[in-house]
Amino acid sequence: MPIRKFEKQDLPEIIELVRATGVFKECEIQVAQELLEIAVDDPDQKDYIVYSYVMENGTIGGYYCCGSTPMTASTYDLYWIAVHPLQQGKGIGYKLLQHCENMIRSNSGSLIMVETSSLPKYDATRKFYLRNRYLEAAHVRDYYAPGDDLVVYSKHIQEV
Repeated sequence: MPIRKFEKQDLPEIIELVRATGVFKECEIQVAQELLEIAVDDPDQKDYIVYSYVMENGTIGGYYCCGSTPMTASTYDLYWIAVHPLQQGKGIGYKLLQHCENMIRSNSGSLIMVETSSLPKYDATRKFYLRNRYLEAAHVRDYYAPGDDLVVYSKHIQEV
């Protein structure tokens, strides 16, 4: 299976693919790296669940990072999902998302929340969530910066 638990050696490639997407600011890339380092440095932590998509040649084609939302019964946040630009359009994002949903479902999760930006460079991201039956749950004007709104998507994956 090309999707496996994130391993320490994946970290540099994942950071490079996040950077290569061209949509994330440097401060966002630093946050992605911090979460990956937490996942690597503390294998007993439960806040960040990370999986890597490994290509046939052994390189990392994409990844996701999610976690249980504190103080909720069965809600999870999908913090990151990214596919290397050279691998986009091949169904890797879909496979990662399906894996994430199945993993959450198997852990008794029932609701997934995703946050993204309203900027035009995130058009494909927003369409991706809509195509995968996520609903726009909230839209907060000027959340990240003037003209850069927060768009929140949600998906119920099993009945509570």
